[in-house]
Amino acid sequence: MTREEKSVVIEELTAQLADNTNIYLTDISGLDAATTSNLRRACFKSNIKLAVVKNTLLEKAMEASDKDFGELPTTLKGNTSVMYSETGNAPAKVIKEFRKKSEKPLLKGAFIEEAIYVGDDLLDTLVDIKSREELIGEIVTLLQSPAKNVISALKSSGGTIAGIVKTLSEREG
Repeated sequence: MTREEKSVVIEELTAQLADNTNIYLTDISGLDAATTSNLRRACFKSNIKLAVVKNTLLEKAMEASDKDFGELPTTLKGNTSVMYSETGNAPAKVIKEFRKKSEKPLLKGAFIEEAIYVGDDLLDTLVDIKSREELIGEIVTLLQSPAKNVISALKSSGGTIAGIVKTLSEREG
C-alpha cells in the first residue's frame, strides 16, 4: 500500500469515526469464511457496519479525530475489526448472541456516546446499556401515567369533581 493509499484510508476512517457515536473494536481472527459470513449477516440485520482495519491506520485516524478515545488505542494489537452502530448496545447484543456458538468475536473496547469501555469483561455491561429510543420510550411512559390516572378517574366517576377527588384518593391510598 502506497503512502497515498494509506492517507486515503486514514481520511476515510477518520470520517467514519466522526460520523459514528457508537464504535466497537473487536477481534474476529480465526473465524472461518462461513462463520465470518454469518457474523456479517447478523451485523447487517442489526444495522451494524463491520470493517476489518489495519491497527496503525486506525490509530492514526483516532489521533486525527476530534474525539477523545482515551485508552482505546492501546487495544490495537493483533487483528482488529470495527463495528459502527447507531444504537449503543446493538453490537454488544450481536457479539453476545454470536458467542453462544463461537468463542469470537472478542470485545477489545468500545466508544459509546463519548464513554470508553476497555475489555471483553464489559460485554454484559454494554448489552444492558439502554438505547436512546428505549430511554425516550421509558420517559414517555412515565409521563403518560399521571394523565392516564386522571382520564380514567374522569370516566369512572361520571365527571363530577367530588367523584374525581374520591377516585384519585382511593388510588393513592
